[in-house]
Amino acid sequence: MSRIAYVNGRYLPHREAAVSIEDRGYQFADGVYEVIPVLAGRLIDEGLHLDRLARSLAEVRIASPMSRAALGAVLREVAWRNRVRDGMVYLQVTRGVARREHPFPAPRVPPALVVTARRGARVPDAPDGWGIAAITWPDERWARCDIKTIGLLPNVLARQAAREQGAYEAVLVDGAGNVTEGAAANIWIVDDAGVLRTRALDPAILPGCTRAALIGLLQKEDIGFEERGFSLAELRAAREAFLTSATSFVRPVLRLDGAPIGDGEVGPVTRRLFALFAAHVGGKSNHADP
Repeated sequence: MSRIAYVNGRYLPHREAAVSIEDRGYQFADGVYEVIPVLAGRLIDEGLHLDRLARSLAEVRIASPMSRAALGAVLREVAWRNRVRDGMVYLQVTRGVARREHPFPAPRVPPALVVTARRGARVPDAPDGWGIAAITWPDERWARCDIKTIGLLPNVLARQAAREQGAYEAVLVDGAGNVTEGAAANIWIVDDAGVLRTRALDPAILPGCTRAALIGLLQKEDIGFEERGFSLAELRAAREAFLTSATSFVRPVLRLDGAPIGDGEVGPVTRRLFALFAAHVGGKSNHADP
């Protein structure tokens, strides 16, 4: 079966799908995106993802390509046409097609929208075997990482460095020696005092939807945590560490730069939060997506 893409109002086979060479996404990375996981045919945390899309569009002053309800319908249609029960949908909105000049087009041109979907493996039932190794990497990204822009070259280079070193993720570290986030995930630790921590939202990190959903679950279950950043030294000394993202959900980090985190095994806090989030995405908690 040919994969189907939505491109600016049309559903097309991938081999026929195309955008203009003067699309500002191609010319300037002038656009934003979202990735929404699909499990058992459900868009997980759809409301959080569409909220973040609206925020990113507003921050870069790109008009929404359609109403929220219409966009939701397109996302479901693309997933359905591609027979994606477990996987993800990807959507990208750029400022549109215009002659290559740095300022915004005047008069304004319509934003461009592309939506694709692909199948993927289900998250396992238990975190054993789901743990990953990570490397550290200098954070060389721009100063507005809170916007989910398509300008991801520093992230690409960091993830490639991780792959070349036999790791899954790159943990980004700023010039002061503080952890910001992963190249494609938010980072959490259980510190050496047993406190669950993740960095507070600021322009240096992406406001992850999985992060937000997990915080909602922690609050509902009255599980203590702190939105407080941590240094690389604190990460190395942590009892446990894990990632949160739309594709990793809650994923243990067992090794960093070749050395174990804690005892190098999935810790009890990570195991509990993995189970809590698995219930959430399975529609078994009160925090199921809208």
